[in-house]
Amino acid sequence: MPRTLRKILGETSFFVGVAFFTILAAFPFYWMLITAFKQNSDLYNVTNNPFFFNEWPTLEHIKYLFRETLFARWLWNSLVIGVCVTAITIVTAVPAGYALARMKSKKGEALGIAVFLTYLVPPTLLFLPLSRIVAVLGLQNSMWSLVLVYPTFTIPFCAWLLMGFFKALPAEIEEAAIVDGCSLFGAFIKMAIPLSVPAILTVVIFTFTLTLQEFVYALTFVSSSDQKPITLGVTTDLVRGDVFFWGELMAGALIAAVPVAIAYNLFLDRFITGITGGAVKG
Repeated sequence: MPRTLRKILGETSFFVGVAFFTILAAFPFYWMLITAFKQNSDLYNVTNNPFFFNEWPTLEHIKYLFRETLFARWLWNSLVIGVCVTAITIVTAVPAGYALARMKSKKGEALGIAVFLTYLVPPTLLFLPLSRIVAVLGLQNSMWSLVLVYPTFTIPFCAWLLMGFFKALPAEIEEAAIVDGCSLFGAFIKMAIPLSVPAILTVVIFTFTLTLQEFVYALTFVSSSDQKPITLGVTTDLVRGDVFFWGELMAGALIAAVPVAIAYNLFLDRFITGITGGAVKG
């Protein structure tokens, strides 16, 4: 086979594969979009084409969410939970990751692996002891119980992720700062933190996204509608018995997914840098 023909076939196969997986990944968002704006008469008519608008789009499903449900409150609860958990995770995981990276003995690496292994423990095994802690603290049926519980799975992974990134930073940079008069903490703040901004941004995006999509703990610790995050509110209050309000469900999912998708696209380069930065060392 001529080289030119092989090259054309190879490039064609590559672009066909990319197009296939792009369509596969984008299809759920497309389905949410058309379902959220379809009229009920169009949505539930089995003779209509489900992949297109057969009637004029409508905003009724979105209006229903904000007028007839506590959707705005669920959004606010998710935002408060996400911001609080992200702040707790950053304050805890950044110094923990730095300390693990700068430990000279092999105990640091073993401790880092042990921290990461705690992230792999299934939530279904932890919610029983955590429920006891929540009860003792008097946080039952409150969104603040989720602020307490969520860091148990965000901090271990983020500390392990930051440990790999900090290992990629030369220790000589901080040693030079100490020689110039900085304390160890000052060298950490003035040198290590600015250089680790991509990794910290990655932790912020990862933590906020993880809290936004978590369901098991929210279902376990929260039952009042005004305390629910958006994942729990949409999936419980918009499903009554065996009746699924698909227009409202997809509208809620779409509104919750759009900000996360925009954040990932805006900070994609920094996110990739933070994920892969620790691959140089460690």
